[in-house]
Amino acid sequence: MSKPEESVEYGPLGKGHDPLKDPMKGIRGVMAGTMVMEAITLALVLTVILRVDDGIYWTTFNWVYVSAVAGAHFIAAFLQRFSWSIPMNIVLQVLALAGFFVHPSMGIAAIIFIIVWAYLLYLRSNMVDRMKRGLLSTQHL
Repeated sequence: MSKPEESVEYGPLGKGHDPLKDPMKGIRGVMAGTMVMEAITLALVLTVILRVDDGIYWTTFNWVYVSAVAGAHFIAAFLQRFSWSIPMNIVLQVLALAGFFVHPSMGIAAIIFIIVWAYLLYLRSNMVDRMKRGLLSTQHL
């Protein structure tokens, strides 16, 4: 059984052509920048677990976990051009959120960035929808 075709409501100028400049490139750049900022923020958790409560949170597992998650975020910033980058970003957010067991400061930072990522994914879906409907100005030049 075939899927019924979606009826797409086009803008007043019609569907248009493919955009001259790839608007998704800008979104990917913002995602990469956000990933770098998150990596820096998570790396700063190392100073928290070292200094708070005379370093009782400074265990081998904790500093290795924080370092690995922060490093993975930094490396992921350079992989945003691939189709599998969004699922990777979501997995990295879950790993950062799991940092609550290392120290609550890591979990709080993760929650803040999860909100940022939810907004970025909303912006991306809005951009894809606008491209489908022919609402980008570069589709009609």
